Amino acid sequence: MERAVFLDLIGTIPVRGPIDEHIVSQTSFDGYDLLEIEYNVEPQDRIRAYLLKPLNQSTNLPAIFCHHQHAGNFELGKSEPVGLLGDPDQAIAPELARRGYLVLVPDAIAFEDRNWSSDRGRAEYHEMTSRLIQGKTLLAKVLGDMSAGIDLLCAHDSVDANRIGFIGHSYGGRMAIWGAAFDPRIKVSVSNCGCVNYKDSLSREVGIQAEFSVPGILEKGDIEDIVKLISPRALYISAAEDDKYSRGAQAIYDYAVKAFQPHSLKLKVWPGAHVFTPEMREAAYEFIDDFI
Repeated sequence: MERAVFLDLIGTIPVRGPIDEHIVSQTSFDGYDLLEIEYNVEPQDRIRAYLLKPLNQSTNLPAIFCHHQHAGNFELGKSEPVGLLGDPDQAIAPELARRGYLVLVPDAIAFEDRNWSSDRGRAEYHEMTSRLIQGKTLLAKVLGDMSAGIDLLCAHDSVDANRIGFIGHSYGGRMAIWGAAFDPRIKVSVSNCGCVNYKDSLSREVGIQAEFSVPGILEKGDIEDIVKLISPRALYISAAEDDKYSRGAQAIYDYAVKAFQPHSLKLKVWPGAHVFTPEMREAAYEFIDDFI
């Protein structure tokens, strides 16, 4: 798949304006400061996020965009990777901050502070369908929001804009592939339990997530073709043997690996199901360390 085809499938990306970052609150933890911030992802769409700043480091920092999971829980978004709520194994942002990374953790649209409906899943469904009838995609919106987050990280005086990474589990693991393919400022990306392609998602057991409902994509290619667009930058696919969202990981790797420089595309298939264990996380962090 050519990049022009990829961009045409996504459709029009919302226009971004000035980020206009504002600090709402700041709390100190062991090894990092936790800032709640506000910033613009579009001129008329202002969101809240968490920014984790490592202590005793102020210049030339590498930075990470950390994307939360889905899990059908629209009440949780940014608070889970930060470790304030939810599964402790999803609390990856503090671990990265303690390793010396500036970490941004926003809500995806329809989650946590951006979930405007008390009916489970209604906001996500509306955000998808209201765009489709206008010839747009929800994927264009979430990728635009992600790139606004990258804008914010690159604008920080303490950040080396050539050392930007991405990490995510599940929904975040899918975005780790799409986001890195879309935004070349991402030098290294980690996809945990989120690599399943469209052909393996057509069954009712797996399904197509709203954010990745892209009209006509299977006529042009599949996730393995999106993976190839990340080269020559680095991608680590972390999959699990009994995880339906990791299906086809080996085939995706075998298809795409020749497009990459040696060692810049890595696949590891772990035992277990849809998880992000301490061992899996440590391997992910070491991969990021090696490339930024």
